[in-house]
Amino acid sequence: MTQIKPIGEMEYILATDVGSTTTKARFFMKRENGEWRFVVAGETPTTVEAPYEDVTMGVKNAVREVEELTGHRILAEDGEGIITPFDGERGVDLYCTTSSAGGGLQMMVTGVIKRMTGESAERSALGAGAIVMEIFATNDKRPIHRKIQQIRNLRPDMILMAGGTDGGTISHVVNMAELIKSADPKPRLGSMYSLPIVYAGNQNATDHIQKLLADEFALSCIENIRPVLEVENTEPARRAIHELFMEHVMSHAPGYDKLMKWTDVDIMPTPAGEGMAMQLIADRFNRNVLGVGLGGATTNIYSIFDKRFVRSVSANLGMSYSICNVLKETGLENIMRWLPFDIDPSDVRNRLRNKMIRPTTIPQTLQELIVEHAVAREALRLGLVHHRSIATTLKGVRQDVAFLRGITTQAIVESYIDMMKIDIVAGTGGLLSHAPRRVQSLMILNDAFQTEGVTMMFQDSVFMMPHLGVVSTVHRDAAWQIFDLDCLVRLGTIVAPRGETDPSEAALDVTLEMPRGETLKESLKGGEVKMITLPERQVAQAIIHPGRNLDVGAGPGQELKTSLEGGVVGLMLDTRGRPLVLPEEFDARKSALLRWITSLEMYPEKRLTELS
Repeated sequence: MTQIKPIGEMEYILATDVGSTTTKARFFMKRENGEWRFVVAGETPTTVEAPYEDVTMGVKNAVREVEELTGHRILAEDGEGIITPFDGERGVDLYCTTSSAGGGLQMMVTGVIKRMTGESAERSALGAGAIVMEIFATNDKRPIHRKIQQIRNLRPDMILMAGGTDGGTISHVVNMAELIKSADPKPRLGSMYSLPIVYAGNQNATDHIQKLLADEFALSCIENIRPVLEVENTEPARRAIHELFMEHVMSHAPGYDKLMKWTDVDIMPTPAGEGMAMQLIADRFNRNVLGVGLGGATTNIYSIFDKRFVRSVSANLGMSYSICNVLKETGLENIMRWLPFDIDPSDVRNRLRNKMIRPTTIPQTLQELIVEHAVAREALRLGLVHHRSIATTLKGVRQDVAFLRGITTQAIVESYIDMMKIDIVAGTGGLLSHAPRRVQSLMILNDAFQTEGVTMMFQDSVFMMPHLGVVSTVHRDAAWQIFDLDCLVRLGTIVAPRGETDPSEAALDVTLEMPRGETLKESLKGGEVKMITLPERQVAQAIIHPGRNLDVGAGPGQELKTSLEGGVVGLMLDTRGRPLVLPEEFDARKSALLRWITSLEMYPEKRLTELS
């Protein structure tokens, strides 16, 4: 790594993301007026697998595309590295990258009680950008021999151990350490290095943990995740995981030893970069945010709710490598309910199988595109279900007498993720960013998450949230300027009442004072969607009257006065009801879907008519 120029002297920044399918380069520059802007993108297949097994090949190919499009020289003469800093003619002042290639960071976590310290450890690992393969706890009721066998078979990149409050009993965390020692797990990448273990449990047990594990594993002992019952301290664990990720895991992945020498800052897991970008949105707008990174192998959901950040990863839900897992998890019927045409179920199943074995292909027909959009809705819906199981508030202490006398745990309330209180939904990922029409990605997000009340909808323009997340660790102002002006597409605002609607009754009356002074009035019955043109960064003042027993944020049947911001799609009024229930009978469902699609001009009407 070279010495980074002072922030005020930087002129060019290059950021890459080495994804599971595609390696993406993004080139940024500071204009004469001092404003940072996105210039151009380069994308090529990732080269982590055989026959290449060197991620730098994909990085070089993506950067060469940037060079060809701009005429700006970035790669070193021998092609082995990035020229830094900019010397007046060649190079960039900052090069940084994120990565999820090879499955990203895969971790196993342990705790004493699964629904307390086990979940705290899981949240810590997820916040660091990891995929949590398995949670082991003293009270998970699996026989010891089965736990040992499962630990041995997992082959994680790293283990995070938690358990016990400081000053409490140490026997349970010591027993878990003995279990790990007996299983003797090996790392996924490379058998010649010690598997990293982060111990973040009862500090009174630290000496015992060191005696048991220090000789055979790369052990790091840090502050307790749960020092007392009412406190969750995840930041030290997150930092330790990132440091060990660089020191042990990345250095043994194909080609990463070279890539690490090219970068000016540490390589960051792609989900961690996305998470930082989502937090940037929440900070700048001071709003509750629900975000999603829809990838080829995983679906990451992020929430910033009352300034609390939580990430979940559904490692089996994705749009290429994992697309058949979405089929398995949700069932073919749930995918087909979104299709406005008749199609043989086996045809849908085979299309998804072909996508799994040819992950870089893109839809060639309108029918294929609509099928992929249906799968995306289900992947996001299931991802949010998973996220809600993690985004929970722990309240009230009780004695878990059924487990062990004297051990305390907490009663877990339902998830605090309330769509009525989510102000912004933001999406990133290839399928969303590259949707042929912006209204398609808006409706995928809306149908999957079922927004309620008044919700602003954002989208990553050309998939660069991870890039800007890692850039923000060095130059936060530059990252936000690019984010705001070139990355965040303001799709528009959705007004969707909570409650069951009736097609024969009034569901929504809206009066809009438009930016140029004109007044618009809209009245919708149940089961309708309507789009109103209002450009990006323009605001309309609204008086919203929901129907009887319907709620848009002020209470059932209560009027709401608010500001509505426009977007490339506009303002959308959605009275289909929450929860959204599609008709069970095919003809009725098809008619409803076609009515909504036509109203929003989601797909070319002539070609859609030919399909249906």
